[in-house]
This record gives sequence, structure tokens and C-alpha cells, in this order.
Amino acid sequence: MSSVYQINKGINKPIEFKGLYGQYIGWLAGGLVVLLLTFVALYLLGAGLLITVPLVFALGGALIFTVFRLSKRFGVHGLGKFYAKRGLPTYVRVKSRRVFTTLKTSGKVAV
Repeated sequence: MSSVYQINKGINKPIEFKGLYGQYIGWLAGGLVVLLLTFVALYLLGAGLLITVPLVFALGGALIFTVFRLSKRFGVHGLGKFYAKRGLPTYVRVKSRRVFTTLKTSGKVAV
């Protein structure tokens, strides 16, 4: 009796859906939920369908265009790296050498 095992060839690959990678799938889904809630709120407030539907379609198109553009530009982890790099200071100002002279060494040579 031989067993048949399937091999998962997608190990360590990022999640992809129609060209969107990783976090962008969640952003698109969240944006579409917000658009749905916006449509419902506008409809319940009495806004006309001739205003509500084109507005929601325009915002949806802008959302899809923006998310796909970000996914293509930054890739899977690139947007997080972009925001992390933006958060770094351009330089560090030290007014005293005391910071460096009072460092304790553990006997190891720093590289």
C-alpha cells in the first residue's frame, strides 16, 4: 500500500492575488469594506443614487489604482522599509564626548 503525498511548492512565497502581494490584499479588502459602508451611510442619509453610485465607483477606482501602484512600486516588504527609512534621522547630534568615553567594554573588540 503506497501513500500519495502532495508537495506544497508555495512554501516561503508571499501571498499573491491578481498581482497584489501580502499586505496590499488586506488594504484593498479594508478599503472596499469602507466604500461599502460609505455607500450605505450615504444611501441612508438620503443622498440620491445619481450622486452616491458614481462617487463610490470613482473612489473605488482610485483605491484600486493606488493599491496596485503601491504593490508594483514597493513589492512585498518595500513599503514597510520605505516608512522605516523615512523615520530614521538624517544625523545624530552629540554635544559631549562623555557618551562615548563612559561606555563600558565587555572585553570584546567592537567591529
